[in-house]
Amino acid sequence: MTQQEIDHAVCVATGDTLCDIRRIGFSIADPLEVNFDPEPDDLPPNIIDWDQLELERNFAMYPMRRDRRRWAA
Repeated sequence: MTQQEIDHAVCVATGDTLCDIRRIGFSIADPLEVNFDPEPDDLPPNIIDWDQLELERNFAMYPMRRDRRRWAA
C-alpha cells in the first residue's frame, strides 16, 4: 500500500481533508512490532484531578478557611 493510498483511506474513514491527513501523518503499523510506543512506561499518567487541584489552590489562597468551623463555634 502506498502512502497516497493510506492517506486516502484515512481521509475516507475519518472525513478529514486530505491536507489535514497529510499534515498529521499516518503509516501502516507492523503487527509484529510491539515496542513502538515512544513513551516510557515508568512515568505516571497525565491525569489532573480538578477537584483536588481546586482544593489545593483554595487552601493556598485562604489557609484559614479550612478551620472555619472551629473558629465559628
